[in-house]
Amino acid sequence: MVANILIRLFRLLSFLPLPWLHRIGRLIGRLFVLIPNRERCVSEANLARCLPELSVVERLALRDRSLEQAGCTLSEMAAIWFWPPQRVLSVVTSVTGAEHLQRGPEQGLIVLAPHLGCWEIAGLYLAKQGKVVSLYRPPKQAALEPVIKAARERSGAELVPTDASGVKRLYRVLQHGGISGILPDQQPDSDKGSVFAPFFGVPALTMLLVNRLVRKTGAKVVFCYAERLARGQGFHIYYLPAPAGIDASDPVTAGSALNLGIEDCIRRCPEQYQWSYKRFKDQPPGAPSLYTDCR
Repeated sequence: MVANILIRLFRLLSFLPLPWLHRIGRLIGRLFVLIPNRERCVSEANLARCLPELSVVERLALRDRSLEQAGCTLSEMAAIWFWPPQRVLSVVTSVTGAEHLQRGPEQGLIVLAPHLGCWEIAGLYLAKQGKVVSLYRPPKQAALEPVIKAARERSGAELVPTDASGVKRLYRVLQHGGISGILPDQQPDSDKGSVFAPFFGVPALTMLLVNRLVRKTGAKVVFCYAERLARGQGFHIYYLPAPAGIDASDPVTAGSALNLGIEDCIRRCPEQYQWSYKRFKDQPPGAPSLYTDCR
């Protein structure tokens, strides 16, 4: 019921230009700033642990800006889901670091897009570079799945499930020089295939899938994010090289390198990161929860 209402609302909002969608998004974000809620609480907890060098006033200001940007992430889905593909891609106004996408003959490419800026449009734009296969985790609202899946696949991308069959598909694609898109900062479902590694100095359960893909296929790894420009002027996509050690045989070294690459992206555009996500939900045995007060 709720999902169907959201779909109808987004279809209606899709008639608006991007500047108006972002104005609406900022208003939604201001509500999250003003009204006590879990997203605000989680953002505060994450910022306090990840950016302790900031003063309380600076962290609260960053919290407010990030919640406004989270509202924009929500409202711009109307455009991402329902605009024609060419119109969506037309709001990508500039690209920096495209040279990092170059690789050897038949070498696969793994593009890691954290929850920063508009990761949806980063994925759509990547499909212009060649065949893209990405892991896909269905949304909690089942009615949204057909809409989201169709939006992500309409540029030619292939979505595969986050299970053994999907991982096997990634291996095959990378071994034949294809491209894989992965969201690297998601909390793994379990500690199987993961390791605790520092993320902004805080232990975070970190996926080892990227490391295993690289070590088995020799694929190149690049980080990517799409910065949301002011006043609805569009998006600027950045590609960055992966830190050394992401292909290390030691799991902690590899996980630390992965998180360092994510940190590098976030520090360039901290207000557009999804600080409201419970990235540290799982902690090492005996460590206290960061989110005790966030219901």
